[in-house]
Amino acid sequence: MKFLSIIPARYASTRFPGKPLAQILGKPMIQWVYERTSAHFADTWVATDDQRIYNAVEAFGGRVVMTSDSHRSGTDRIAEALETIERITDTHYDVVINVQGDEPLIAGDHLQTIAALFDQPSTQIGTLVKPFAQGEDIFNPNSPKVVMTADNRALYFSRSVIPHLRGAEPESWQTQHTYYKHIGMYAYRAEVLREITRLPQSPLELAESLEQLRWLENGYTVRVGVTSVETISVDTPEDLEKLCASLQ
Repeated sequence: MKFLSIIPARYASTRFPGKPLAQILGKPMIQWVYERTSAHFADTWVATDDQRIYNAVEAFGGRVVMTSDSHRSGTDRIAEALETIERITDTHYDVVINVQGDEPLIAGDHLQTIAALFDQPSTQIGTLVKPFAQGEDIFNPNSPKVVMTADNRALYFSRSVIPHLRGAEPESWQTQHTYYKHIGMYAYRAEVLREITRLPQSPLELAESLEQLRWLENGYTVRVGVTSVETISVDTPEDLEKLCASLQ
């Protein structure tokens, strides 16, 4: 099976403009992500709509393609990048992994776990979850929750706490049930990636502002890998300062 990992990278960001180029111990953040990802997948590319990011990736020897600046999501950007990369390399890829560009310390466990989901032929889309730790806020709407079947297919994603434990006080829910938070890494069979980017936004997606609900509403199988390894995302300059301090 031929894997292609793509790291979508935008310069514009409301909370942290230019984030992919932010320096971490003398290297731009996008280089950290690229080097860690390419250690697991030989075919790793950055997809960007900004010439400054393009130039930075070329400068450290990475592979990069330019994409449109009008994409609604990273999924749309990697779909365009897939077409360009296959044309440039004259290579057909079976699975495309969408790697978040704001996780400079991306874990090898995450990359290996999501790739392994495609050992099952029925997997069309893969993603990751992690059990909420005791003390974590399961009621935070910015941390989507996931419920799954017994064989780890996603049933639903929500910003609300799911499941609701009837008859129990909310403060005790975590002691009675394992809740799973969504880790925003995705992988797709190449033909499925092409299909889902042509789908219109769905009612559940619009209600929760969660793109993956569009895929479930349209009947796609989303296989879920469970990891115990936490993600470290950089969303703000303050996050970057903390990360750099931890690496000193």
